Amino acid sequence: MGNRILNARAVATLTAVFALGVSGLAVAAPNGVVDSKVSSIVRADPVSLGFDPAKFEAARAGLKSDVTAGKIAGAYLLIGRHGKVAFQEGFGVQGPGQKTPVSDKTIFRVFSMSKPIVSVTAMTLVEQGRLDLDAPVSKYLPEYANLSVWQSDGSTKPATRPMLVRNLMSHTSGLIYGFIQPTTPISKAWAAGGENRNDLSPREYAKVIAKLPLRSEPGTAWYYSRSTDVLGAVVEVAGGKPLDVLVQERVTGPLGMKDTAFYQPEAKRARFAEAVTDGGGGVYYDYAKPTPFLSGGGGLSSTTEDYLRFVLMLEGGGQYKGVRILKTETLARMRQDETTPDIRKAGLFFPGAGMGFGLGFSLVNDDRLQRPGNGTFSWWGIAGTEFWVDPKNDLFMVFMVQSRELAMDYQRKNRTWIYDALVKP
Repeated sequence: MGNRILNARAVATLTAVFALGVSGLAVAAPNGVVDSKVSSIVRADPVSLGFDPAKFEAARAGLKSDVTAGKIAGAYLLIGRHGKVAFQEGFGVQGPGQKTPVSDKTIFRVFSMSKPIVSVTAMTLVEQGRLDLDAPVSKYLPEYANLSVWQSDGSTKPATRPMLVRNLMSHTSGLIYGFIQPTTPISKAWAAGGENRNDLSPREYAKVIAKLPLRSEPGTAWYYSRSTDVLGAVVEVAGGKPLDVLVQERVTGPLGMKDTAFYQPEAKRARFAEAVTDGGGGVYYDYAKPTPFLSGGGGLSSTTEDYLRFVLMLEGGGQYKGVRILKTETLARMRQDETTPDIRKAGLFFPGAGMGFGLGFSLVNDDRLQRPGNGTFSWWGIAGTEFWVDPKNDLFMVFMVQSRELAMDYQRKNRTWIYDALVKP
């Protein structure tokens, strides 16, 4: 979701979620760099991939209807298996009043789909021994050595447990997003304490957050939060470079993701996707106007074609077109559930029934309660963008849209459209 999404309408989105239950290139990519000029989209006959093409018509009709009704300006849906694409189609135009059709090169704000990319960047440092998942955050950010925990009477008490790096990646840190429950006393305290600032670098911002009270003891409850923003500062310290440089050197650059960045050059403005509404004010920031704040939790923008490169790397066990970003065992570690029934019950756990959460991804643990197969790992952005990798069915998807209001509707619809069309699991 991200640092710029701080309004009442966003709260309604997350309330709906609760109700659903649902270094350098040579080091990071020793095998080289993927050619950015060669598309990541490799088409194949849907039937050969186990899909009934006729059943994709439900997705096509649904998205066309939403465009015609003016609910969205446009969207892009891509579905594939076995590394190849069975369905890809753009719908509508890039923004209200525009004539340019949505394509796989349209640039979308992906908001919280930034989190998996930043988490993978962190794991490249783990592989090099420069970052320790089980170390206290204070090893890298000393101000996190003396944290306090909010009490029901409005007082605070010193935390009795250290916040670990893996707590940041799994949202079990005790940190919060104030906009989720903005009227609570702790959220008001966070707002007054500077949570919503975007004029600071990641390292400076982490110092502000360290002064704010935790919602719970680290490692005891799941709350969606500023955790990945703080992780961005940890990554900067461990990696010895600014976050945007580390992301580019270790992930997006090696994968040839040339249109994925925290801020886009003005020359690319003609490719930006825009929403029908303003999201309540302040949601859809101008991603061609940089600020000092590089939000690891929600600051990236990308295209369908670019983000597919990242997804195919995940599907490939950490490797894409011969370029290895992570070891297979490192990605497997990211897909281990960091939550327990007690942790999920203690917090506001909205990935849903049958779900867990690893290091940067939600996880499907029980596909009797979810359409994607067990082991599926994924995440989404508050403007409706979404991806998942389903290893059980060897299936992947990327969905791009700019509609905070319909984000949850599209999560439900995508699961129905895709798994209804999958006739040969």
